[in-house]
Amino acid sequence: MIGRLNHVAIAVPDLDAGIALYRDTLGAKVNEPQDEPDHGVTVVFIELPNTKIELLHPLGDNSPITGFLEKNPSGGIHHICYEVDDILAARDKLQASGARVLGGGEPKIGAHGKPVLFLHPKDFTGTLIELEQV
Repeated sequence: MIGRLNHVAIAVPDLDAGIALYRDTLGAKVNEPQDEPDHGVTVVFIELPNTKIELLHPLGDNSPITGFLEKNPSGGIHHICYEVDDILAARDKLQASGARVLGGGEPKIGAHGKPVLFLHPKDFTGTLIELEQV
């Protein structure tokens, strides 16, 4: 059902420092920050030859990243995103097997302009999983 790894998302307390680390220290191609108000985050994608890294920073007072950073003040891996061909079929199959889909189970449009869903980390060895339709 899952396809290739789309990205690994890392929550960062200082977006400019995260950008500088990947661009200047590691020499990666870093895209411009983009605000995602529907998700409460500012994202920056770092392009690698085989996948992407997504830096996440809180946007607004109700950002879901704020709580994560309170528990992890230095930042850290927030979620892993896998590609799927049909997000609704994937959702239905996962729910039938007992997996919990967050947010009421309806896809939202993600940072790439494509439908996404998140799966409860307690069902996936403590890892928040994002599925993105390609």
